[in-house]
Amino acid sequence: MTQKGIRLLRADEIECRVGMVNEKGLSLLLYKDARADMKILDETYGSTGWQRIHELIGGNLYCRVQIWDEEKRCWVSKMDVGTESYTEKEKGQASDSFKRACVSVGIGRELYTAPFLWVSAAHCAIQKKNDKYVSYDRFTVREISYNDNREITGIVIVNQDGMVVCQVKNKDDGKGKSFSLSQSQLKAMNKELERTGVTLDTVLQRYQVDSVEKMSKEVYSSAMNSLKKTKDKVV
Repeated sequence: MTQKGIRLLRADEIECRVGMVNEKGLSLLLYKDARADMKILDETYGSTGWQRIHELIGGNLYCRVQIWDEEKRCWVSKMDVGTESYTEKEKGQASDSFKRACVSVGIGRELYTAPFLWVSAAHCAIQKKNDKYVSYDRFTVREISYNDNREITGIVIVNQDGMVVCQVKNKDDGKGKSFSLSQSQLKAMNKELERTGVTLDTVLQRYQVDSVEKMSKEVYSSAMNSLKKTKDKVV
């Protein structure tokens, strides 16, 4: 198959979602939606040069994204499984499996290189409900830049009022840069915190760190090893 370059996501194609929230602020995670995937597939391979097929395997819904190989005269496939949403189970699994399969194709992989994105409490509205901190603010990516390795080097995020609340500019392209938590590492830690019921504040206090963004590589590794040895919380 002739290799075709899949372009990087533009700022307006990236969604911001709130990750963890505490009294000091909140973290943001970057996502793409299925519309961006379909648009980029159309741009790269043409509207008839790709197709999606869903199938149920072992009770889970998978999506197979197929791209037509003109040289071999056959379809080349990439597959992944979806997770259900809280609202519409089947629709959520179908959309999620499609988006994951598109990552396998190469769309949006750059989001995994995102730096740790933190909005301080001074720049967002945080409430406490049932012993849990929440925020209903909305956030948008205004600017984003990449290096030649398709890694995010800069980003500017604004809130619903258009005020800049988080920005990373001119991030080093990899040589000698200091450690900072990536989006995938943040997701992994959030997953362990949720599984164990351990709070982020407990982790920060244990390692005497003011915030996640100030964690060293050693502290992060130690914290994750400790969390993985912790039993599941009692529901």
